[in-house]
Amino acid sequence: MNYAIHTLLARTGHAQQNYLRPYLSQLGLSPGQPKVLRCLYAKGSCSQKELADYCEVDPAAICRMLDILERGGFIARRPSKTDRRAGEVSLTEKGRASFEAWEEQCSTIEARMLNGFTPEEKKNLADYLSRAYRNMGGRLL
Repeated sequence: MNYAIHTLLARTGHAQQNYLRPYLSQLGLSPGQPKVLRCLYAKGSCSQKELADYCEVDPAAICRMLDILERGGFIARRPSKTDRRAGEVSLTEKGRASFEAWEEQCSTIEARMLNGFTPEEKKNLADYLSRAYRNMGGRLL
């Protein structure tokens, strides 16, 4: 049976999520939270607005997510040094270690998904997916 690309993307994403879901629970994380940790890991401290933009969610949703991550000890919030109206969010040591463990699991599933692909095919797939994402209005930061 031939599947449309949108179906293949959805099914692959769903299979990946099913594989990774137990690791989220082991780390004490929920879907969507690793994306926040990834941004903080890569950029260091960020404002709530920067995180909402990066995660492509509204500020209220990111606020709720940050509340949960802060209660779990993954992030710390403090007032901004430059803007009294804004706060800065940063990773704690627990957040950094959890993100690194998450990335290790993601690398494992990626290796499984791309088993048998040549280095050129892997690069091409990454290029194609990046381009498709940008075509949909996404920005890779």
